[in-house]
Amino acid sequence: MVFKSILTALCTVVMISLPFGLRAENRAPDLSNELLEQLSVAEDGVSAQRLETQLIAEWSKSGSPAMDLLLKRGHDALEVAKVDAAIEHFRALTDHAPDFAEGWHGLALAYFQAERFGVAMEALERTLALNPNHFAALRGVGAIQEQVGKPALAYEAFARVLELRPHDDDVLRALARLEQEVKGVKL
Repeated sequence: MVFKSILTALCTVVMISLPFGLRAENRAPDLSNELLEQLSVAEDGVSAQRLETQLIAEWSKSGSPAMDLLLKRGHDALEVAKVDAAIEHFRALTDHAPDFAEGWHGLALAYFQAERFGVAMEALERTLALNPNHFAALRGVGAIQEQVGKPALAYEAFARVLELRPHDDDVLRALARLEQEVKGVKL
């Protein structure tokens, strides 16, 4: 009898909280999409940076305090050049939250810093499969493709970044650097 009461109470709590959770999840993509749209038409670099910061903050919300902590620990480890520790934190994060794009992006950053480009590219592909508009992951794809001698693929990735984030001076320089190699000399 006590078990039945507990089970009924638990089911009630789950059924009541489920719609709230679904609504919160549905709002997040809308806000991300709105911020992405504003970023793509930002008038200057300062506005773009503000929007990018908001967007990354939005993308960094896993919905789990434990996963958010792993993300923070991974980024903190990268910040002090503890790449192996960062990889461990991000691996744990992607193992426990495989549908969280920021976890994969963090793992890609850590692998890139360790100069493990193959697994970094795999992590970027997972990031982009979950969030096709992740401009930082696209920048990473461009950087790796350029690093491994595939300028056309690098150019394509950087061009896509510029569509999403037009005030990226590093990407503009990368495109200028790669343009002649990819498109040839203009006559």
